Amino acid sequence: MSAVVGIDLGTSFSVVAFIDKTGRPQIVPNRDSSNLTPSCVVEKADGVMEVGEYARRQWGNAPETAAARFKRDMGTSAIYSINGRTFSPTELSTFVLKKLCADTVMRVGSISEAVVTIPANFAHEAREATLAAAKAAGLNVNFIINEPTAAALFYAFKHGQALSGTYAVYDLGGGTFDISIIKVDGHDVEVVATNGIAKLGGDDFDRVLQSLVANKFRELSGRSMSPDDYTKNDAERDKKSLSVRKQITARVGRELVDITRIEFEEGISALIAQAEMLCEATVEEAGLAFTDIQGTLLVGGSTRMPVVQQSIKNVFGKPPITSENVDEIVALGAALYSAYKGNQSNLSAAQRSVISRISVSEKTSKCFGTLAVGLNSARNETALQNTVLIEKGESIPCSVTRKFYTMYAGQAAVECQVTESASPETDPRFVKVIWRGDLELPPGRPAEQEINVTFAYDENQVMKCSFLDVGTGRKREIDISNDASRLDGRNIDRFLVE
Repeated sequence: MSAVVGIDLGTSFSVVAFIDKTGRPQIVPNRDSSNLTPSCVVEKADGVMEVGEYARRQWGNAPETAAARFKRDMGTSAIYSINGRTFSPTELSTFVLKKLCADTVMRVGSISEAVVTIPANFAHEAREATLAAAKAAGLNVNFIINEPTAAALFYAFKHGQALSGTYAVYDLGGGTFDISIIKVDGHDVEVVATNGIAKLGGDDFDRVLQSLVANKFRELSGRSMSPDDYTKNDAERDKKSLSVRKQITARVGRELVDITRIEFEEGISALIAQAEMLCEATVEEAGLAFTDIQGTLLVGGSTRMPVVQQSIKNVFGKPPITSENVDEIVALGAALYSAYKGNQSNLSAAQRSVISRISVSEKTSKCFGTLAVGLNSARNETALQNTVLIEKGESIPCSVTRKFYTMYAGQAAVECQVTESASPETDPRFVKVIWRGDLELPPGRPAEQEINVTFAYDENQVMKCSFLDVGTGRKREIDISNDASRLDGRNIDRFLVE
């Protein structure tokens, strides 16, 4: 029987889980028998692109030969260079996914269906880029799921009826931070509110530690520290040590530099404060008080840091609920979701019995609208405005249709635009246009002809939009997930991935 898997495509490390014959999620170890695969890509001397621990070491010691942390740039025009060859974040993610697939096939057999996770704060372009990478890797991915939701699903599955009420999911990994408020009833999970910061995580903490070591080295020696003397890998290792020790000694060339946990925590205090403020805003957005939150569920390796756990205790008023495998929780929850949403005929009777007890309900994390000319009541004049069709916090999936009208006689076309914003905005300056195109109209028509605009937000949190000229039936349809963030035409299969 083919495997149903969940994949946590992480900033620092990636993880695969599958549903075993008894219906329980299990981690799939990679070829090196590790549960975590570094999300790093390197070009070896023979031109083969390799993913994993070797690539991670190379990235730390010789960054020009490898690429890492590219998840933070998914859906953007960022370019990464490896030995003079350029790659998009989507292409690099495809290499990682191909590696994960190969190791999974070796361990558990063929993959029938997969769910890939994404940060809750990912914009449409990043979600589309993730789907493009999964498809380029040969995965049958019909659904994606937000990382906090996947984590909450696993916690609910693990604790059963013991986990019931309103909880916060605090997800702090290597590159991103997400905070979600959820309602749990046994295995039922409903997302009430979610927010995130696209670039806040372990990578930022590593940079702070590098800066602290560089400053102390300069004070001791009078010289500037070379990046080769204290690499990103060195900083990551010492950061982890500071979670269990009050002081570390960093070796920089022939010099020894002492850094205390207190110094490090002071250095990252502004980053921790950003997370605290977002927690407060999300609880308020959910219409709740901190006393309504029964517990905080930890997700991501950076939540092991004592300063993070103390911050959560300060904000939510009680110690967080943790697990021994905070790095693996997202993949385990994604495997459950993959079985829950997938083809039930691929499951055994025991698997179907377990999955039948699961229920997941997500909400939109952004506002989506369109630009149209409307009346500015304050100035009593017409002006371009943003009209929100789908509000943030709508239950997914959802579909909304609104009526608009042509402006003048003989109008030849309607400019169709799709906007995205973090909150309801009417001012076009404060929204992001994520797609635009024209709907051509027949000549010679009078003004004020009806145009129906429909936005449908599917379970993958991807937009499908249509602009319909009611009088003629002419329609402009767009599936944003299939239109944008395509690969640049290069054939990734021409590169081998060991």
